[in-house]
Amino acid sequence: MAAHGGGGSGPVPAGLPPGCVLRPYRGREDHGAMAAVRLDCAERDRLDVRSIVEGVPTAAEIGEDCAELDDPTGNQVLVDHPDGPVGYATVRWWQERDGTRLYLHRGYLLPAHRGRGIGSAMLDWAEGRIRLLVRRHGTARSAVFGANAMASEEDATRLLLDSGYQRVFSLVELELADLRLLAPGEPLPAGIRVGAVEPDLYRTAWRTVVDSYADAAFTKDWTFDRCLATAAPACWRAAWDGEEMVGVALCSVRHRDGALGEVEELSVRAESRRRGVGRALLLDGLRCLRGHGARTARLYTGTANAYRSYDLYESVGFRRRNEYVRYRKPVHI
Repeated sequence: MAAHGGGGSGPVPAGLPPGCVLRPYRGREDHGAMAAVRLDCAERDRLDVRSIVEGVPTAAEIGEDCAELDDPTGNQVLVDHPDGPVGYATVRWWQERDGTRLYLHRGYLLPAHRGRGIGSAMLDWAEGRIRLLVRRHGTARSAVFGANAMASEEDATRLLLDSGYQRVFSLVELELADLRLLAPGEPLPAGIRVGAVEPDLYRTAWRTVVDSYADAAFTKDWTFDRCLATAAPACWRAAWDGEEMVGVALCSVRHRDGALGEVEELSVRAESRRRGVGRALLLDGLRCLRGHGARTARLYTGTANAYRSYDLYESVGFRRRNEYVRYRKPVHI
């Protein structure tokens, strides 16, 4: 089969069925087709359209996501079929706090075209592209392949396991269905005050989150600039013990769905844990979301959580909705 990579995107594997080709992403003209693929996958894979981890994006949201890629044309391919695009795959990467360079690939394929070798061809393309990037970046010693799948994505899960990927951890998404039923305010822990995070304290709030992940595995580097680039601080709340900020709840109302609030981060410094600070912050952040029009709230947390955060979230009414599994495999150059 002739290569269709273009733009130095790396080798394109053989094995596609007749009439199908892999070709580079072409920009805005592809966003509608990519969104249609995601929507058509939703029923088969039991995707949650309101998920804050990985929902079903609009064409505009796909365009925003593509714009954030280092090389949108080189790091994305679509599968063209005579009837139009039937799938696509994307590659991105980042550095983790322990020095691991994670190269994540994610593919989506219409259910009617699965079981014909197309998913395997997209995965082969992604791994080939990643090997090219690893050589280019000089990261062979620290690089790993990464791939994601919801627990309900049976086809994707089977493909990854058959290709040598191993499950390393998962995220669980929880929902508080009705903020109107939120428990009333409770007395704060002794010596603790809770309030809004003003602009001059944004960096302190960011540092509180970063420090709380100091010993956490699989944690992405999160710079202050990156924090500010996506921040919606209207519902950022903090707890102080005297003059020291000891915890934060970074909450926001989703721009696409103003009725949905998100607890993006709930972090308490190690020396202030087990005092009720996290609960006080969480309730204060949820009340702030309710005051800004949110009717429901969501958050996610890792399953390997040493601080039993599930107990806290469930105690205020959150219930489990989805599980997102993270897979990895060594990169051999």
